[in-house]
Amino acid sequence: MSGPHLSCRGLSKRYGATQALAEVDLDVERGSIHALVGENGAGKSTLGKIIAGVVQPDSGSMELSGRPVHFGSPRQALEAGVTIIAQELSLVPERSVLENVFLGIESSRGPWVLRQALRRRFTELTDSVGIYVDPTAIVGRLGVSDQQKVEILRALARKAELIVMDEPTARLSKSETHALAATMTALAGRGTTFVFVSHFLDEVRGLADTITIMRDSRVVRTAPSADETHDSLIVAMTGRPLDMTFPFKIPPAPDAPVVLDVSGLTSAGRFADVSFSVRKGEIVALAGLVGAGRSDVAHAIYGASSVDSGTMRINDAEYRPSSPRSGLRAGVALIPESRKDQGLILDRPVSDNVTLPYLRDVERFGLISVRAEDEVAEDRSARAGVKTSSVEANVRTLSGGNQQKVLFARTLMRQPVLLVADEPTRGVDVGAKRAIYDLIVDLAAQGMAVLVVSSELEEVLGLAHRVVVMHEGRVVASLDGFVATEESIMQAAFGLSGNGESSA
Repeated sequence: MSGPHLSCRGLSKRYGATQALAEVDLDVERGSIHALVGENGAGKSTLGKIIAGVVQPDSGSMELSGRPVHFGSPRQALEAGVTIIAQELSLVPERSVLENVFLGIESSRGPWVLRQALRRRFTELTDSVGIYVDPTAIVGRLGVSDQQKVEILRALARKAELIVMDEPTARLSKSETHALAATMTALAGRGTTFVFVSHFLDEVRGLADTITIMRDSRVVRTAPSADETHDSLIVAMTGRPLDMTFPFKIPPAPDAPVVLDVSGLTSAGRFADVSFSVRKGEIVALAGLVGAGRSDVAHAIYGASSVDSGTMRINDAEYRPSSPRSGLRAGVALIPESRKDQGLILDRPVSDNVTLPYLRDVERFGLISVRAEDEVAEDRSARAGVKTSSVEANVRTLSGGNQQKVLFARTLMRQPVLLVADEPTRGVDVGAKRAIYDLIVDLAAQGMAVLVVSSELEEVLGLAHRVVVMHEGRVVASLDGFVATEESIMQAAFGLSGNGESSA
């Protein structure tokens, strides 16, 4: 067929006073991987949802292969060969992987679902795309990366001709990301078209044929991927030159005392004999592959999960947290891996989310003082760089970067001695990342001990004074953050190197 697979003209969408999309024109060629990039709030996800029928535009038009279309629902879009892998997973947690993948397109005879036929289809699908999850597993019991894989399999099972992927790799490991990229490339070679929304600029440049850059709800430009550089994308996305280097590392004082000391920490089936320390003013990164046990260790330190043996000390005092509350009392704060599932109450105001663990601080005569709560929330939000019209605004209305900063504002309610930050910049744009990096470095410079869990090697190397690498639940190396390289970290993460310094 001649002409673009998808053509959009003058698409606009407004939510109240917010212009989410303004007069957007877009052409996507058949069999291409077409990336949409921009800061949070630029309009790229709204555009993707309009293409897939999740959201209806206020004005404008779309054509598929030259034929005018208007989708009133995702089902109508799917009937036309268009589907979406949404940023928010839309799985049924109580049902199996198999049932989720083929939900609504089951093999059946009359009212009966033919499970053997479904299993054959599942095997054929996973063999063809190179992504595997146990079909009998209950989705709600899977980790986030496996849940993301189920979402991808469900989209691919529908044999859509055009697939919108909204941040599909945000929760995947590098190997899983590479597998997905290979799958997308192979499918594109057979004529499937992808609209690919991502914050990972290097990933976009390596995978996409064409890149459309958005800013402030409008298209800035569309160009072949080969014509763009990392820096050119950032400048176009932000509208200003942006130094993407990390803040200057300020080493902790040579005689800085140890704030956290972990020795022989073990939790059966999750991690074993984990030992390391974090000093005052030091940023230590826990690195390793997905499933290495990094987040499990972080949650155990916070008191959100139990351990079987080993010891922990905070400021040289025995520390045995039995719950997050006991962790908070000891001066330990946590930024969780998933802000939406583990950190925030999305339909409550910023003020409630900031003060939630510290309500006694805003009590007056046994009652919550709304005035005191708002005042302290405004102060901590300002210190964390949260951009919002009011602390009474619901967190759901904020961008991903500002939602993440709300979690940092919460940690500033009191001055913790140890901040545990699990994937602190996941799902935020490049501008918000730099602001969060500045905040972490500033907190460490003020004397806070910081433990960062990150899957981004660039982030690990840019922030950490020391890198503790885990492999299959054990610490295998402790590397100087000033001289460590991606190669040295990855060798240790894969269990291939014994050249790192001994564990701290």
